[in-house]
This record gives sequence, structure tokens and C-alpha cells, in this order.
Amino acid sequence: MGKENILGTEDVSTLLKKFATPSVIAMIVSAFYNIVDQFFIGHSVGVLGNAATNVAFPLVTICISLSLMIGVGAAANFNLNMGKKREDLAKKYLANAFIMIFLIGLILMILVKIFLEPMLRAFGTTDDIMDYAKTYTTITSTGFIFLILTNAGTALIRADGSPSYSMTSIVIGCIINIILDPLFIFVFNMGMAGAAWATVIGQFVSGLMVIFYARNFKTVELKREDFRFEFPFVKNIVSLGMPPFFNQVALLFVQIVINNSIAHYGPSSVFGASIPLAVIGIGFKINMIFFSCAIGISQGLQPIASYNYGARLYERVKSAYILSVKVSMGILFAAFLLFQIFPEKIISLFGDGTKEYFEFGKLFFRIFLMMITLNALQPLTSNLLSSIGKPKKGIFLSLTRQFLFFIPLALILPMFFGIYGILFSGPIADFFAFLFAVFLAKHEFRQMDKLEHA
Repeated sequence: MGKENILGTEDVSTLLKKFATPSVIAMIVSAFYNIVDQFFIGHSVGVLGNAATNVAFPLVTICISLSLMIGVGAAANFNLNMGKKREDLAKKYLANAFIMIFLIGLILMILVKIFLEPMLRAFGTTDDIMDYAKTYTTITSTGFIFLILTNAGTALIRADGSPSYSMTSIVIGCIINIILDPLFIFVFNMGMAGAAWATVIGQFVSGLMVIFYARNFKTVELKREDFRFEFPFVKNIVSLGMPPFFNQVALLFVQIVINNSIAHYGPSSVFGASIPLAVIGIGFKINMIFFSCAIGISQGLQPIASYNYGARLYERVKSAYILSVKVSMGILFAAFLLFQIFPEKIISLFGDGTKEYFEFGKLFFRIFLMMITLNALQPLTSNLLSSIGKPKKGIFLSLTRQFLFFIPLALILPMFFGIYGILFSGPIADFFAFLFAVFLAKHEFRQMDKLEHA
């Protein structure tokens, strides 16, 4: 029958477990890349070092956004065409995706090298952390092409039916980073530079594993003549990859708005600017470990939804989505309990600090991340829409939380409540974005019911 037909015949829960579990593990491990740096930097350089990695993090977000645009867009097109038995078209999407990966990665690396300091200033870097941020980012930007290759390439590998290899590619890179971080920072006394080089080397190894797999895809055979830049394929990749791209770009703007708001309102509070910058950097990355579960499940959902929608098996699409929502919200509810009960213990993992440092940490976890359970629905629904070939709806949903709600709230509320206004902007935005996701999901279910009856 062919390997790919499993997506249309095997039990949905079994499929989701098979495809989502490696994706979740890979996403969690990927989130640990920066957590590991944060941990060792906090115990060596201190609060200023952690603040520096926070203001440098938007550049990583840019890389992730581009890699998701390419990876999710190409994977969705690949699986939709495989579901329709159009293998010749499917492999064209894989080939053009790899061309995009290397071109975009190279261009981004060059731009960062040229405009590094203005970028860091725009991201909210203050004078006392600028040198740390420049040291860290100058090195990590060298590995941006491998970061994009890893995240986009592993999405293509999952679409080809090899989620375990996809996971392994990321896990090995992270293990290398974990081993090299203390070695470079403490043994060789390299400080921020050591953490940066450990990250780059890990990403390089993961990228090599993606390249190795790309030489022998399971479901299609890529030939040299397939690797031609063809605009119609690139256009379709970008089209279906826009929802996760805009979701990440929105996160980028959120990071920039928060960092600059803290730089503005922090000095007038008891916390100052450096403490909130360091705490929020830690908090975002800790939250990302749990939120990565929802993203990983949505990535596992993608080939199932794309293939079955292309094969007109709409009940299977709906069943996979509903199961994904239940599992994701369960995981994020556990995170909610952890953040509410043990915020000080979480912050203490990343080094010592003042009384104000731990006080702001408790406020961030208990207020800003209050509605984390509801956050699962947006990436799942947005990814579902792009997976079934409806990118405009996916893009709209991906922008609601950050652009429609959070950024306006984060700009307005601090005018009245200072730094506390930033904290309360998060849960309010989360709640209204959840309502939008529910509305769009119900609408799409009704559309699938009509198609099934027709």
C-alpha cells in the first residue's frame, strides 16, 4: 500500500502519539538550548549576563520564524500532495525548501554581522549589558544557518514519516551543547563566548544530521534536477508557512515591546531595569519548555491533518485536532500549577539574586503566565488551518494574541500601572486570543461537515 497510507488508515490516537511524541521531545530539547545557556551564565556571569541573553533572544526568534515558515509550509504542501497521489509535485516542495533554507540563512547571518549594535539597541539593550550581548550574539549569529536548517529540516523529515530521526537530530545537538557549556564557561573560562560557541557547535551537528537524511528521503527520491528555484513552489511554501511565521514574528514584537517598556518603566520601580529583563528572559524560556509541548503536538498533528484533508477523510482531521487540544491543555495546566506554587524555586535555579529579584520572579510567573492553560488552542488551531490549505485564517489567528491584544495592552496599561501593567497584559491577551481560536475552530468544523455531506 505504501508507507504514507498509514496516515489515512491507522488509528488517529496512535498516529498522533507516533508523530507528536518525537516532535514534543524535539521541541522541549530545542527550548533547552537557551535554558542551558541561561543556567550556566547565571551561575558564572550573573544577572547582567542573563539580561544580555534576553535582549539577544529576538534574533533567535527571527530564525525560528523563518524556519517554521519554510518547514511547516513545505511539509503541509508535501503531505497535501502526497494525499492526492501527486508525488512529483510533493518532492518539488522539499527541494525548494532546502534552497530557501540556505539562501535565507546566509542573508540573515550577513545582515546581523553588519547591523548588530543597532539591532541590539532596538531590542532593548541597556549600556550595562551591551558588551555581554554583543559578545554572545556575534558568535551565535554564525550558527543561524544551522539553526534554520535544523528547525525547518526536521519538519520535512517528520512529513516524510520519520519523526524519531527528526527528534534525534535536535536531541544530539542539545546534548552537545549541555556538555560543552560548563566545559567552555568554567574549565576554559570563556564566559559568554563559551556559552555561545557551545550553542553553535550543537546546532552545526544537528544541521549535518538533517543534510544526511535529505540524501535519502523514504517516500520520494530527490534528484539533482529537482533542486531548481521555482517561484510557484516557493510561493505556496510561504503561503502555508505564514501562520507559524507570523506567530513567531508577533512573539518577536512582544519581546521587543516588553524589553523596551521595562527599560523605560523599570528604573522608576523598586526593581530597576536589569532585574525584570533577567527574570523575564528566564520566565519566557521556562514557559517555552511547556509551550513547546503544544507546538510539538501541533507539528505532530500537521501531517495527519494535511494528508487526511487531502484524502477527504474529514472526521479523522477533527478527531486528531480534538485529541491534540485535550493533551496540550492538560500539559499546560500542569505548568500553571507549577508556576503558581513554586515560582521562587524556579528562579533560584538560575543563580542568586536580591530580594527584589525573587519578588519580581514570583510576580511574573503568577500574574503574566496566569492563563497559560488557554495558550494551547492558538498554535493548534492556527497550524490546523495552514495544514488544510487555509493560510489566511491561520495568519489572522496567529496575530490575534500578540498584535491585536497584547502589544496594545502592553503599551497602554503601563501608562497607568507602571511595570505592573506589563504583567497584567499577558493574561488578558491570552483570554481573548483563546476566544478567537474557539470561534475559528468551530467554524472550520462546520465547513468540514458540509464537505463531508457533499
